[in-house]
Amino acid sequence: MHKVALIVALAAILVASSAIAQESDSLAVPPPISLKAYDTPSDKGGSITLEWELSPGDTGENGIITGYRIIRYVGSPESSEVVAKVPGGTRRFVDSRTHDGTAYYYQVVALADSVASAPVIAGPVQSKQQWFDRTRANLLVIALILVFAITYFIFLGAKGKELYIRRISGLEAIDEAVGRATEMGKPILFIPGIQDMDNVQTVAGMTLLAHIARKAATYETKLEVPVSRSIVMSVGRETVRQAYLEAGRPDLYNDDIVHYITDEQFGYVAAVDGIMVRQRPAACFYLGAFFAESLILAETGNSIGAIQVAGTAMPTQLPFFVAACDYTLIGEELFAASAYLSKDRKMQGSLKGQDAGKAIALIFIVAGVALATLASTTGNETLLAASNWLRRLFTMNF
Repeated sequence: MHKVALIVALAAILVASSAIAQESDSLAVPPPISLKAYDTPSDKGGSITLEWELSPGDTGENGIITGYRIIRYVGSPESSEVVAKVPGGTRRFVDSRTHDGTAYYYQVVALADSVASAPVIAGPVQSKQQWFDRTRANLLVIALILVFAITYFIFLGAKGKELYIRRISGLEAIDEAVGRATEMGKPILFIPGIQDMDNVQTVAGMTLLAHIARKAATYETKLEVPVSRSIVMSVGRETVRQAYLEAGRPDLYNDDIVHYITDEQFGYVAAVDGIMVRQRPAACFYLGAFFAESLILAETGNSIGAIQVAGTAMPTQLPFFVAACDYTLIGEELFAASAYLSKDRKMQGSLKGQDAGKAIALIFIVAGVALATLASTTGNETLLAASNWLRRLFTMNF
């Protein structure tokens, strides 16, 4: 019995000494300082941000701290879970796996290899969704500038004020091309690009198709519109039907005017080139989104002597159209066509408002460059802060 009691006493002494040693090791590892936990600002919810000062033992390469363990629990420490382990030198951590409305407590302990410091605790803290993302305030400023400019010019147009829009030769040439085809008794070929209706260039092409179709119906000139997308075919048919109706010649319309060929890029191009060679249209319009087929189409149209008007916002294809076509709508000229041709005051006001917004943006950019230059030469902190604000204003952070 005495031996058993002696063994039990020795075991208790060993356990106690081990606990004392672990406690002394823990005390030897200094904990991080002043832990703060708060709801992450300007987010959609579901995250909490932790910030702390480095442990006194976290002094870089010569420090004893190898990392920090982040523990989270709800209610009591018994339900705790390790959220993450971050390397030494870390001062901030975002827990992006929280549930909004739940009160969380956090512990952060410093680690020196396998030895942990005493924990620092913060909480309770809850995550929630913010109504306004302050990191995107620049987008609000830009949007307000554009809305003000567009509203102002639409108001001027509604009052009857004439809004100046510079002359666009390519759009002026549309009537000339349709008239030439009428005089020669040859058809008009219209290509709305090779993209679907989800592409804004195709939408702009449909707007121009309506204008050309009205002219063709008025002059009783044959119109040919081969397309490479089924939805474009449906939209094109409705556009041309409405144009013929507005021109007072619904009897001239038939669904074969707009017809589908194929979705395959060069199969479509080969078919359109065949139409050009066989029917020899007097006017060819290429208005939409184009890729490698642009030069093939334009060169074929040039070889048959057609007057050609092209328009696209694809920068890589513009040189080919400029070289092979008589007139080219460059970039935004394609999108301005509807306002230019319709003479609608509201559309013209919108166009002028967008241009005014661009002018204001250009002024801000020039001012920012000037301020940044002065700040770098003079070292003035106020000028530097102002230039940084202007730079952030036009930083794209969608």
